[in-house]
Formats: sequence, structure tokens, C-alpha cells
Amino acid sequence: MSDPRSLAALGLLDPPPATLPLTYPGAAPETSGLLLDRRFLEIDPVPGRPVGDWDVRADADKPTVDKMLRGVPVVEMAGRRPVVAVGSNASPAQLIRKFGSRDVSTVVPMVRCRVDGIAPGISAHINRHGYVPAAPVEVPGETNTLFALWLDDTQLAALDETEPNYRRVELTPDFAVRSATGEHVGPCSIYVGRWGCLADPDGTPWRLVPQRELIDRLLARVPDLRALLGTTPESFTELAADESRRERAVGLLKRAGLVVAQRRLEELGR
Repeated sequence: MSDPRSLAALGLLDPPPATLPLTYPGAAPETSGLLLDRRFLEIDPVPGRPVGDWDVRADADKPTVDKMLRGVPVVEMAGRRPVVAVGSNASPAQLIRKFGSRDVSTVVPMVRCRVDGIAPGISAHINRHGYVPAAPVEVPGETNTLFALWLDDTQLAALDETEPNYRRVELTPDFAVRSATGEHVGPCSIYVGRWGCLADPDGTPWRLVPQRELIDRLLARVPDLRALLGTTPESFTELAADESRRERAVGLLKRAGLVVAQRRLEELGR
């Protein structure tokens, strides 16, 4: 009998966006959990305890996160650093692709947290796989639920390699991150886009939406994109695999007034 906690059974093992760009940002879990051996084991928060002492629904005894990590064995929570994910890094299939291709452990605690002042927006560039990826955007006074990945040093270095269009920066208290039990999570980092974000002419950032919806919106707002990348999401992702077309497309977005900087986020770590 198949394991109901396997990524396949949970619908989390679909081909990652690098393979099927129109699926970006990929399927994300609905709860906090431990990504382990192509399974996703739900984690139950325990008030008053650090995440490493939370319970994992692995068996009737509900071992703690740290006990599960010791059993693999991999680095425990004290040796890991939390990184907020706003795009495909919240997709187990994407993490398995990124880490697996670099012979790095794919064991990752993934915890849903409340993050102040940040929302998933859209980066003002096109990925080499043809999709338009996410980037964090500033939303003062707003709080959103996002995944924090607890990564060891080797995983963190590998993830950095996969993010050439972003800088990993440490979040300041203005962008507080709290777990489901209300405890502050920190120091916590995030990948900030190097190219600004897509926004309306008044500066209001666009929010992350399904890739087909986003591309249709871009083709409608910037008609010149149609001559360059076709008239459908399928043609867009296929033709955008060409670097020169991607660069010209970004130029069109800028001329259309759809690109703005995220000053406070971009100044972090400088």
C-alpha cells in the first residue's frame, strides 16, 4: 500500500517549474512539515517550545523534529538557519531538484510563519526556464503566512547557487517573523530580487498569481511583448528560453512603467 505521506500521494511531486514553467511556483504543502525521503511528515506546533521540540506525525509516539533529524542523521535545528520562501522554494519538488542535483541532503523542516511587511510579488525579470518568478515586495502594515525553511550550511550554500538573480539578506525587526505559536523566529533571511519588481504605474506591487494568469496580464498590458514572445503563455515560456529575447522583454516592461524598486528590502545587508 502506498504511503499517504509520500509527496506523490500528497500531490507535491509534480514536475518542478524548471521542467514545466507554466506550473510556477509549484505545489506547496498546506501545513508545516518535515521534508524527508520524498515524504512530507506534518509537524504539530507545541506552545512554549522551540521548533526543534515540536512534534512530528511520524508514528504514534510523535517524535520531536530534532529526534527525527538525529535519526537520519542530519544537522539538528540549532545548526540550521531559517530562510523565508516567497516563490518556488516553498515547493518540495523544486527543493528536491535543487538539492538533489547538487548531491545535497533533501531533508528540510518547512514551517509556516507569519511575516510582517512582506508579500510574494513578482520579480522584474524572466527566468532562464521561461517563467516570470516571484520576489518579496514591501507591504507595510500587512502580515502574510509564508514558509520558513530551516537549512544547514551546505543546503544554504547550494540554494544560494540557484538564486543568481537574488541576494540573501537578513531581515530586520521591521519584517518580523513569528511561528504558529507566536515566538519570534530569527535571525531569519530572505532572497531579495536584484531587478526590482513588477508594479502598477502608481507603484503598487503586483502580487504573485498563477503563471498563466500573469503572462496573459503581461501580454495584455504590454502589446509589444506579443511580437517578441508570442500571444500565448505557451509561446511566451518557450521563446523566453532565449536570453536575448528575455533581455529585450525586460526592456519593454521598463518602458511600460511596470518596474519599480523595493528600496527598504534592497537596502538590507548593505
